[in-house]
Amino acid sequence: MADQRIAVLASGRGTNLQSLLDRTSDGSIPGKVVLVVSDVQGANALERAEKSDVETRFLDYAVFSRKSDYEQALLEVLEEKQPDLICLAGYMRILGSAIVKRFEGRIMNIHPSLLPAFPGLEAQRQALEYGVKVTGCTVHFVDAGMDTGPIILQRSCPVLDEDTPETLAARILEIEHRLYPLAVRLFFENKLESRGRRVYIKEDGI
Repeated sequence: MADQRIAVLASGRGTNLQSLLDRTSDGSIPGKVVLVVSDVQGANALERAEKSDVETRFLDYAVFSRKSDYEQALLEVLEEKQPDLICLAGYMRILGSAIVKRFEGRIMNIHPSLLPAFPGLEAQRQALEYGVKVTGCTVHFVDAGMDTGPIILQRSCPVLDEDTPETLAARILEIEHRLYPLAVRLFFENKLESRGRRVYIKEDGI
């Protein structure tokens, strides 16, 4: 199982990437990160990957005349590594249909809300403005929509009266760092079963 291959797409700090790197390194996840791709030059995620001797690629969206050209280039980069799983870790673009179709059922994302509530950007601010008392994070399979794919795992987080978007985001992030590696481990251990929009976890999965 240790030869399972993970490609990660990231646009920012890469803290969820780091949690995956740590858990593959200590054997908690039966696989390895073989590629990190970013659409942001100098993203901290790329630095984290390089420190772990993981191959990195920067794809500059601005040099492509059409979104479809960028997506084709990204698809070719991914195909080179033949990943068993693609993990989005703060990747700020919606994947095109060609990539979603090619790797159907093998792309995960983590989002800082209890989906379907508060999809898209600034989910923590959305939660505060709506006045919810509980939010959290969701790991889901990726489909063609924005944060609309089948839900794998969710964990809740209380919203405190004194919270700001920043303090709430920090607490949710601590949960993300535990939840995302768990979802990846379950995937590689074949303990996830998808039936339509429902993802079932086999009894001995957690």
